[in-house]
Amino acid sequence: MKTVHLKISGKVQGVFFRASAKEIASLHKISGWIKNTYDDKVEALITGKREDVEKFIAWCKRGPEKAHVENVIITNIELQMFEGFEVIR
Repeated sequence: MKTVHLKISGKVQGVFFRASAKEIASLHKISGWIKNTYDDKVEALITGKREDVEKFIAWCKRGPEKAHVENVIITNIELQMFEGFEVIR
């Protein structure tokens, strides 16, 4: 199991990034949360099996159809456990 913090920049707000990420998280059994930030980025904290986390990160580097991801900053952090995956509004 692995926990990572993601900071995603580019055209990532107003393009269903968070809602789409929730679907991808469910598909790959990822838990944690995702939210928009005040500086027009998306931030996520996720936990899952190493290979599932890598698949989620790969999706975040593309995002949903209308997104234009410029950068994903990935920070490994101490393992944290979550109940499901939450979109924070």
